[in-house]
Amino acid sequence: MSNASHGALGFLHKSHIVAEPGYNRWRVPPASIAIHLCIGSVYAWSVFNPALTREMGVVASSADDWSLSSVVWIFSVAIVFLGLAAAFAGKWLEEVGPRMVGVVAAILWGGGFIIGSLGISSHQLWLVYLGYGVLGGCGLGLGYVSPVSTLIRWFPDRRGMATGMAIMGFGGGAMIAAPVKGWLLSLYAKAPEFLGAQDAVATVVEGGRVFAETAAGRVEVVIASAAQAADFGAQAGVYVVGTGATGAAQTFMTLGIVYFVVMILAAFQYRVPAKDWKPAGWTPKPVASGMVSHNNVHIDQALKTPQFWQMWIMLCFNVTAGIGVIGVAKTMMSEIFGSVMPLVVTAAFASTYVLMISVFNMVGRFFWASASDYIGRKATYMCFFVLGTALYLSIPYFASAVATNPAMIYLIGFYAATMIIFSMYGGGFATIPAYLADMFGTMHVGGIHGRLLTAWSTAGVLGPLAITSLRQMSVTRAIQDLASKVDPAAFAEMFGAPLTQLDQLVAAKTVTIAKLMEIAPEGTIDPTPSLYNTTMYCMAALLVVAFFANLLMKPVKEHHHHDEPELQAVPGE
Repeated sequence: MSNASHGALGFLHKSHIVAEPGYNRWRVPPASIAIHLCIGSVYAWSVFNPALTREMGVVASSADDWSLSSVVWIFSVAIVFLGLAAAFAGKWLEEVGPRMVGVVAAILWGGGFIIGSLGISSHQLWLVYLGYGVLGGCGLGLGYVSPVSTLIRWFPDRRGMATGMAIMGFGGGAMIAAPVKGWLLSLYAKAPEFLGAQDAVATVVEGGRVFAETAAGRVEVVIASAAQAADFGAQAGVYVVGTGATGAAQTFMTLGIVYFVVMILAAFQYRVPAKDWKPAGWTPKPVASGMVSHNNVHIDQALKTPQFWQMWIMLCFNVTAGIGVIGVAKTMMSEIFGSVMPLVVTAAFASTYVLMISVFNMVGRFFWASASDYIGRKATYMCFFVLGTALYLSIPYFASAVATNPAMIYLIGFYAATMIIFSMYGGGFATIPAYLADMFGTMHVGGIHGRLLTAWSTAGVLGPLAITSLRQMSVTRAIQDLASKVDPAAFAEMFGAPLTQLDQLVAAKTVTIAKLMEIAPEGTIDPTPSLYNTTMYCMAALLVVAFFANLLMKPVKEHHHHDEPELQAVPGE
């Protein structure tokens, strides 16, 4: 790639985009923000969850529809490849420059959506993983590092502010993407073929699936409630599987094209400063006190220090706790409060919740990073872990309390707790580069930061894995508990099969907690709001471990330092 300047792609190489004297450096931040807003839409992934889990049934999940746990993993794969691409792109970025990296990011991110669209329309889950997860994830990583590195070079005098703008754009991407995705889904959605009201259509259950006899023969159907059908402007009743559209495939295609165009235009706005350029009248100021190092540690040597791995654990566990919740935020809000407060927690309310996650994620990046300049990085992370542990432990309380007493105060408490958690999630990303610079010096902080982002990749697996597997355990336990309380005759009448076939009916998504609650004895408490309690306890435990990793943080020992003179204007990578 380093020879690209001599080939067909030479016009993208950094040697061809050196800014002329007098170039206004403030032209670069808008392009950087545009790219980060595009790739930051990954945080609004949960908007797609309902559509992708009923792609065949459309109004309700059918037996062949993808499960929530399998869909959430797409988000995980994208985050894994984001971290890996960011970790390995630093050196290549230095060779070819930000424009070429930005163009490749646009091709991968936009193209990933397009391939994902083909996977959804053909109902091939592996194609969605390949497109959005692998290729899109690599586009995320490349798009993430290119503007940050460029802005550091243009704003050595305001490094925190400049990179904060771009990283804030990444955190705020979902603020734009969430409503746009929701609008596109509704625009392209099409209700499936309606056969009639449930009591007017003869159905039979075979192998856990529901079938109906029509003039054209037997067809598989789903039975939608009034709330499920309302999303499509339809009525409760029996619908034919495979005849409608959620709009997900068309939404993916539209977004892929739009993101590609915006990111290409932004990448072509990149310029790099001339060698030895620095802002007029600026001279580097020596850094001071506390745990801020005056020495530099080489990128390879940094990996041999306990401080690097302590920070790796801190970032990994802080992100694991937050990212698992972000991936299923809309679903979690609907499940905890939707069944007990249906008039308040509507689909629109849940979508707004996703939007507010993005707002607090974005604002937290500025707030906590700025606060760390005054109280120190170590104290800032202490806030993350102490306050975060308390907030994660409060969520099961709100969920359990609202199940027995659907009061608004519990919804407000849950909302406030999760918003503070998401602000600290974003704040962790914004504060860690400064923490690294404090510990290892500024010369190699870019490369060290790239290596540290493998913690983000790991968290991208751990978070969703924990939240989905623990939730599924809770669902299974709740269904078995409810099934033991219902009348076997009522069960057989409702589901067309005996209670002994419970596992088969659950596997085919015919039996759900909501449907069992319809025939449960009066006074039975709906277990749905408590499905995430175990998960929250585990997330709190992770933050306790991270707390001790930060508590034990000490300055890097002298034998890790090296004598190479510090490059005052810009970090190494």
